[in-house]
Amino acid sequence: MSKAVLGISAFYHDSAAALIVDGKIVAAASEERFTRKKYDASFPLHACRYVLDEAGLPLDAIDAVGFYDKPLLKFERLLETYHSFAPRGLKSFLSAMPVWIKEKLFLKKLLRNGLEELGEQAPPLFFPEHHLSHAASAFYPSPFEEAAVLTLDGVGEWATTTLCHARGSEIEVLLELRFPHSLGLLYSAFTQYVGFRVNSGEYKLMGLAPYGDARSPQVARFRDLILEHLIDLRADGSFLLNMRYFDFATELHMCEVSRWQQLFGIPPRAAEGELSQDYMNLALAIQLVTEEVIFRLARTARERTGSQQLALAGGVALNCVANGKLERSGIFDKIWVQPAAGDAGGALGAALATWHIGLSQPRAEPNARDSMSGAYLGPSYSNQDVQTILARHGASAERIGELKTLCDEVARLLCEGRVVGWFQGRMEWGPRALGNRSILGDPRHPEMQKRLNLKIKQREGFRPFAPAVLAEDLSALFELEGSSPYMQFVANVREPLREPVPEDYDSWELFRRLYFVRSQLPAITHVDYSARVQTVHQDTNPRFWQLLQAFKQKTSFGVLVNTSFNVRGEPIVCTPDDAYRCFMGTDMDCLVLNDFLLHKSSQPGFGQERWRREFEKD
Repeated sequence: MSKAVLGISAFYHDSAAALIVDGKIVAAASEERFTRKKYDASFPLHACRYVLDEAGLPLDAIDAVGFYDKPLLKFERLLETYHSFAPRGLKSFLSAMPVWIKEKLFLKKLLRNGLEELGEQAPPLFFPEHHLSHAASAFYPSPFEEAAVLTLDGVGEWATTTLCHARGSEIEVLLELRFPHSLGLLYSAFTQYVGFRVNSGEYKLMGLAPYGDARSPQVARFRDLILEHLIDLRADGSFLLNMRYFDFATELHMCEVSRWQQLFGIPPRAAEGELSQDYMNLALAIQLVTEEVIFRLARTARERTGSQQLALAGGVALNCVANGKLERSGIFDKIWVQPAAGDAGGALGAALATWHIGLSQPRAEPNARDSMSGAYLGPSYSNQDVQTILARHGASAERIGELKTLCDEVARLLCEGRVVGWFQGRMEWGPRALGNRSILGDPRHPEMQKRLNLKIKQREGFRPFAPAVLAEDLSALFELEGSSPYMQFVANVREPLREPVPEDYDSWELFRRLYFVRSQLPAITHVDYSARVQTVHQDTNPRFWQLLQAFKQKTSFGVLVNTSFNVRGEPIVCTPDDAYRCFMGTDMDCLVLNDFLLHKSSQPGFGQERWRREFEKD
């Protein structure tokens, strides 16, 4: 008889659910995709219902539920932290304690209440530690029989960083860094100081860093100031933060602003304020320091474990620029990063840790690539579902049942400069769209990056876009070995594709640099010739692979711009209805829903403001 484990992350940010059956990952999804509330932290009722339905199992058929951290241990950390820093933090203490005393301290009851919505009999509950959940999510789905495992994030209960050695079903913790000394919180403090939102703006800080002038004395000075005053970094990668400069332990903000302003000589940037070169250089400086910490920890991991493989998880593992440099460093022969490396991925890790450690189940022989099924673990919708949605909206669509014909037509539209919403198959697990809930464009088009950012994604113009490339063509176009199916590695565009830049290029203002044509694929080439690469494999996504093949036949490039199917502040679309409304509320030209092709100009209500207002309201 099959055994199943449900994994849950909830009540902090980005709640999610995952289900494994007999050790196999069956389904996983974030709650935000169903509720349409970005970073929804509530009990993942909709996500739980989905994963159970996907497996065809009622709750009473589940053998155990794993929750991704230990709430009482986290409460202990909060109490000890407030006590240690008293009388600082009184305002934060008074804000946090009522929530803990009324709700989070009784989290087991909250979980059982949530599970009661799914069935009458709740399974036994397991509570692996937060960083064990991250480590489990990194190692067990990886292609490695044994590996060093690094987990890096803001904070779990006490741990902020762990170094583990994993073999078979066992994960041994070798080293641990504890709160308040956190690489994730250090990076988030700079995220906030540069004017972006903590827990969502870290991607923006990473994307801004390449605009910093690496040859500038200011970057070198900022880096030295960080290492001299903010972080005491040791040779093995361990470190201490100078808490005189940070408020996150006791306050509702990250850094002690007056000290930072005195140290760096620039004020905190207001949200949506001007992005001067000072902030670009500061972003580059903290990115360089972050990479140095990761490199030192990686060397220590190699020395302590003797392993040639590394598995990564935790929010810091989403820093694909650092991942790319680490991959090229040769410290490890192979690196694998959990596609949902942040807290949502803790739901999967909790399920896997409960299965292998809590229930003592052996690990199957690793899959040659990994056991994530391409991260296509969310819900899918039939053509009948699509027809129902189209009929509800009175939409005009052409059904093209033959895949080659559909891909040839979409490739033709892309070559004409059209922007296409591409909706098919099971929704992706993790923060990145991987060709099933994607907005696509022609990477050769010089204006495509600008149009996608400002007219469709409705976000900051400096942010880069990722290339989806045929796995077979990776080495010909990008300086990356192996594969990158989850957009977890940044690599440079190969030299033959590049266009030279003028000698004074680094002194140009931001948008002049941004819109300079730097390669034959300008829409996916960042200002430093880098790109966050996704390799598309025929066995995990044959439809998207076929579209790339069709585009290659017309252009000689098996590459497309691939960005997530959403706009700023909205989760990635989940249902055909989400996709249609996003399509109608933005400047996308065409939409593919499974076998159906829609043109914006032929839709009822085209050009009417009501669609945009209705979309923005949600």
